[in-house]
Amino acid sequence: MHKMCVMGVRTSWRTVADGEFFCPDCGGDRNYLRRTGRRRLTVLGVPLLSRGAAGPVLECSACRGHFGPDALDHPTTVRFSAMLRDAVHTLTLALLAAGGTSSRAVRDTAVATVRAAGFADCSEDQLLTLLAALAADTGRVTGSYDGAAAGGCAHQGMDPCGTALAIELHESLEPLAPHLAPAGREALLLQGARIALADGAYTPAEREVLSTVGSALMLRPADTHRLLAAARTPS
Repeated sequence: MHKMCVMGVRTSWRTVADGEFFCPDCGGDRNYLRRTGRRRLTVLGVPLLSRGAAGPVLECSACRGHFGPDALDHPTTVRFSAMLRDAVHTLTLALLAAGGTSSRAVRDTAVATVRAAGFADCSEDQLLTLLAALAADTGRVTGSYDGAAAGGCAHQGMDPCGTALAIELHESLEPLAPHLAPAGREALLLQGARIALADGAYTPAEREVLSTVGSALMLRPADTHRLLAAARTPS
């Protein structure tokens, strides 16, 4: 014999927006509905008294799970890939500005690093053009590639390009760091170390850039020092 539910609370939902997010339950990118609602006391299934607002919540279109708006803080897979690609690109420019571009080994390593990160059409000329623009103080790094090479920063230290690139390093790495596992943050630092070491030992300017990278990636100074020393020692 079934008992009749005499009283309860029912929520009436209304969709106010939609978009794409990384669903924690599905473990991937999904569409969502942003919904708000009103709770009402029901008697014998009939809604009577208001019990206040509900939500807002994000409802996954696939699993129908409900999540708080802070679920949007986690980047989608597509956005995360773009953030990682741009971080490697900025890190590479900062190290080229710090150590110079006179070494063929450094230039080759820098281009290979940027290509592996997702800029498959990156060329040496394109990287040098961006460095020249920074040295001339023509604006912030945009991540786009236009034009042919110029020599800028080839024989200069961090001073001409340093302030802009230090800002870019923090802006590109700090939002990424919380979404990377410790091993991922370390791997990103080591990519920079390989560029710096391509022509020999670290210069003071290169060490300064790599320390900034470690800080922006939320690595402890001792861990940054350990990783940079390990990268210098042939395996």
